[in-house]
Amino acid sequence: MPTVLITAANRGLGLEFARQYVADGWRVIATCREEKAAPGLADIDGDIGVHQLDITDHASIQALAKSLRKEPIDLLLNNAGVYGPRPVKLGGVDYAAWDDVMHVNTMSPLKVTECFLENVAASDLKKIISITSKMGSIADNEAGGSYIYRSSKAALNAVMKSLSVDLSPRGISVAMLHPGWVRTDMGGPSGLIDAEESVSGMRRVIDGLTLETSGRMLNYDGAEIPW
Repeated sequence: MPTVLITAANRGLGLEFARQYVADGWRVIATCREEKAAPGLADIDGDIGVHQLDITDHASIQALAKSLRKEPIDLLLNNAGVYGPRPVKLGGVDYAAWDDVMHVNTMSPLKVTECFLENVAASDLKKIISITSKMGSIADNEAGGSYIYRSSKAALNAVMKSLSVDLSPRGISVAMLHPGWVRTDMGGPSGLIDAEESVSGMRRVIDGLTLETSGRMLNYDGAEIPW
């Protein structure tokens, strides 16, 4: 039975990932900042464990990693992310908020990966996924603005690309997935697809991920997104 660890699994895409992987017979390690704030996870019937994890707190990450140190993790899913303040206009950038967003979206996924790397290396599938955004694509930026969110995701892509190079000798594949414009708390009610469609598509991409395709930024339908 493969195992997946999902950050921010208490709502939105994370919750849908948990539902779908449990339904397919996976063991799910679902993490969230506060266990009591995860009623949706309690409704999932299957092999799922809910763990407290604050990805902005290195001690919290290290404590969970220590408690799970003997558990192989086939798929490490860095799902947690924030958008930050909006709109962000030139001349009105909140630099303290920018620092917070970079911590969550860019630095925390790497710290989580560092702490659970040996779990992934001990597994059969050996995959690491980070949820990114097309808004982190420099080539695709025709609208401007959104300085904080765009930069945090562009930086995440750079970090994960380097990680894919570094981990290839260990047989670990890495990818960054854009979920599409999804109707979630972050995406809002005008999103083009729902969480079920987005996650189903991303899971197909994850299933097809190999060392040969590692290190790419991919849409939820498998299309490659330019840097």
